[in-house]
Amino acid sequence: MRITIRAGLATFGAIALLSLAACSGAPTPAPGGSGTAVPGEPTASSDWILGTTDKITAIDPAGAYDIGSWNLQYSIFEQLMAVPAGESTPVGDAAESCEYGDAKTVTCKLRPDNTFSNGNLLTSSDVKFSFERNIAINEPNGASILLANLSDGAEAPKLREGAIETPDDLTVIFHLNNPDTTFLSVISGAVGSIVDEDTFPADALLPDAEVIGSGPLTLASFTKDQQAALAKNEKYSGTRTAQSDQVFIQYFADASPLRQAIESGGVDVAWRTLSPTDLTSLRSNNAVTVHDGEGAEFRYWVAQTKNETAGKLAVRQAVASLIDRAAIARDIYDDQVTPAWSIVPPGFGGQLPSFQTKWGDAPNADQAKQLLADANISTPVSITVGYTPTRYGPNAVDEANMLAEQLTNSGLFEVKIESAEWTEYQTLYKEGAYDFFQLGWYPDFLDADNYLAPFVVDGGFFQNGYSNPKVNELVVKQQGETDTAAREAILGELQDIVATDVPLVPSWNGKNVAVALPEMKGVADTLDATYIFRMWSISK
Repeated sequence: MRITIRAGLATFGAIALLSLAACSGAPTPAPGGSGTAVPGEPTASSDWILGTTDKITAIDPAGAYDIGSWNLQYSIFEQLMAVPAGESTPVGDAAESCEYGDAKTVTCKLRPDNTFSNGNLLTSSDVKFSFERNIAINEPNGASILLANLSDGAEAPKLREGAIETPDDLTVIFHLNNPDTTFLSVISGAVGSIVDEDTFPADALLPDAEVIGSGPLTLASFTKDQQAALAKNEKYSGTRTAQSDQVFIQYFADASPLRQAIESGGVDVAWRTLSPTDLTSLRSNNAVTVHDGEGAEFRYWVAQTKNETAGKLAVRQAVASLIDRAAIARDIYDDQVTPAWSIVPPGFGGQLPSFQTKWGDAPNADQAKQLLADANISTPVSITVGYTPTRYGPNAVDEANMLAEQLTNSGLFEVKIESAEWTEYQTLYKEGAYDFFQLGWYPDFLDADNYLAPFVVDGGFFQNGYSNPKVNELVVKQQGETDTAAREAILGELQDIVATDVPLVPSWNGKNVAVALPEMKGVADTLDATYIFRMWSISK
């Protein structure tokens, strides 16, 4: 049985959606003033539209590891635990509680009234199925790497036998491979989304338009790169009650039409990603409000160490010596970002400015030249730099060009710049199309581990070929360490090793910013360092 959608959306699949290329006004009114809903557009004054340039990789929780996809999933699905706005500690969501028995054992007790939007009960069997299929599907663009502590570690991974017990319908017991004090935070992310085992296939992704969940909103319709329509889930029984009957997400090709849409009232909220100059201009526009929230955004350049050139340590270290972060923050991002000196952003326990300590706080061409000479590497070194033009905003190309200019002006590098849209880009960078490629990161959970384990363990989620047994050992060690001072010392050692090995080059850290019309409520409250855009909590 599929979800039941309110009358205004009943024929959603047969409609013409909102124009995305140049949204310049409010949604079209109902024909003839009859009061009949125009499918795909707000039907009541409380319905609202979110505008974004984010791309959706997949709505199935086993199929994506990106902020756009995850934010849809947070609205549609429940996780065992969830992080409330403005906080960092997970609380019960589908579970009433999850508690450690010891550092390798976690027991969760489910709410007895959990129901999927199709009417099926959510039980412990669904929870086990959700984790098991995510690991087994092992989608290259997915987040199953975060569930390694439940995996058998094989080349074709499976849920380790005995990793999850379900003694009754409301009890789930996790037996971890290694002690992990971050596990509750991990499963509060979208990777821990619970799916209906009677709806989702065990060995393949469910098509986007067919997903159902037990979260506060249901997916009424989805057209990739155009629009998603969400409706209040009348069967939802948790604490994240939707404040609006319908929410629409409009996907824009780039920042320019998104800015036009928020200025004209064509969308109610613009979140990710407007250009720094757009934000500067909009701050003086009295018709909208620019909301600045706490952020932990991280922009960085990954070295594809599987490639011959970027596989050479001295090449990577030379790039780390030449990048001018202050110039990038000032000239490309209008000083709305700050230089990043570590893989871990400021504010997280154990953070150290390791790249600044190792390579200095300003470009050093002499140092880079010596590194290459000592390694007998002839100059100029030819490298390819990759970026994706839409996903990270309109300034991504400018940052790529500035990095190329900085490297080229040293006389030590010859740089070729290439780009691809996000879906193709993910495949290309893993295949080695670029020696260095640009990525951005928003935390899955608020802990330094989330900026280390997914990045530096055996090639990381971006599969760059980097592997250091000492790093792998320290990652596991800090995850199980319960003494704060001892754990922070391990985290510092990890950051220092990363600064020496340079599997990636940090660029900058940013804030969580949204622009909204004055009548929107709840926008500022959701702009925290988790980057969870809690659409259910926002109203008009």
